[in-house]
Amino acid sequence: MSSDRYIDFANSDIGRRLIGAVGLPTPARLERWQAGRLRPIEGTLLISAGPLADHVRIFAQRLTDSLYSFGSDQPGATAWVAEQGPKLKAVVFDASTLTHTDQLKQLREFFQPILKSFDHSAHVVILGVAPETLAEDPLAASTQQAIEGFSRSLAKEMRDGGTVQLLHIDQGAEDQLEGALRFFLSPKSAFISGQVIRLSPCATRVQDWSRPLSGRRALVTGAARGIGASIAETLARDGAEVVLLDVPQAKSDLEALAARLGGQSLVLDICAESAALELTEALPNGVDIVVHNAGITRDKSLVNMTAEFWDSVLAVNLNAPQVLTKALLDSGTLRDHGRVILLSSITGIAGNRGQTNYAASKAGLIGMARAWAPLLQQRGISINAVAPGFIETKMTADMPFALREAGRRMSSLGQGGLPQDVAEAVAWLSQAGTGAVTGQVLRVCGQSVIGA
Repeated sequence: MSSDRYIDFANSDIGRRLIGAVGLPTPARLERWQAGRLRPIEGTLLISAGPLADHVRIFAQRLTDSLYSFGSDQPGATAWVAEQGPKLKAVVFDASTLTHTDQLKQLREFFQPILKSFDHSAHVVILGVAPETLAEDPLAASTQQAIEGFSRSLAKEMRDGGTVQLLHIDQGAEDQLEGALRFFLSPKSAFISGQVIRLSPCATRVQDWSRPLSGRRALVTGAARGIGASIAETLARDGAEVVLLDVPQAKSDLEALAARLGGQSLVLDICAESAALELTEALPNGVDIVVHNAGITRDKSLVNMTAEFWDSVLAVNLNAPQVLTKALLDSGTLRDHGRVILLSSITGIAGNRGQTNYAASKAGLIGMARAWAPLLQQRGISINAVAPGFIETKMTADMPFALREAGRRMSSLGQGGLPQDVAEAVAWLSQAGTGAVTGQVLRVCGQSVIGA
């Protein structure tokens, strides 16, 4: 993995002066989750008025020991005063009651006074209602849709590593707010910004926030190195028993990682005709979490694309996850209330020159999540796609310099992400409570300008 020397220079004393003088962007060093950390928020949490905000207040003191209110007279709450209160590490704004254009001014009235008071790597979450659930009230649906445009734009105005997300909360899903905010208000979501996620009612909840995956068994494909290895490490950190799968060529790395994590290694060619049967037979005790991370690239412009390049990418990236997931479901190997996470890509959303095969495969995974989500709900199983943007890996380190620099800077956060950023998103979607999220795509891309 190559280091981002521009960030190193931009955050040095001489670099800040020179870059400031010529007007170049100064990407911040993002705060990421560290081992031993006890609270999701280390700093001040500011909460607005509103019915969903009242739900947040029920558990807010489990998130931080510095809690303030703004725009509400909450009993026992400390009022935050602009230019006098402490720096803000996290903010929750309840926009769920905004149903008319005139009420949208509350967004400006709330956020404008606090914009200069954000701490380093601050996280903002706006709570709203999915516009499609308001079909009988077109004005309310229009107003809630407007909030999405506001949130994405605010995310692009954040400085010093700050992020913004919009969460749509369905009726009955209020009890899933804690799990979502523990993720989106913490450094675990450092490289996620400008995203819209919907929470629906879910019967299961996390019992132990220090080890939210305790008692659950996870299968990770392509786990020997890179993003797959980081996913395996993060799932194990959160308490999961891990089964690590990769190709025979990666056997030594795979077995070493499995031994370090106290997990099981499984050498398997996922494209082999016997792969589905071999996989289910290797998992007699079942699994709760399936992460389809294995993937390859074979890049060529379509005019020069060989059949071998096309077929191999579609076989590994799309057909194998389809076949193996169906086998795990049909055999009962994937247990009820399980979680399936598909590693897609922003290329599957926006397309990319020279990657028609790769983009097709990754878009297919998004379609797979959306199509299977309603079919799996009876068993309490969720299925989602994670779409990384530019992530610092060996593959991106081998890219030409100009292309690599463009990939790093073309996001609101002005830098590439780390494998840990993808792993944290997968770990969150693996939790018991995130059955509230299904059939969706979570982009881990620093709000890349590529795609929506």
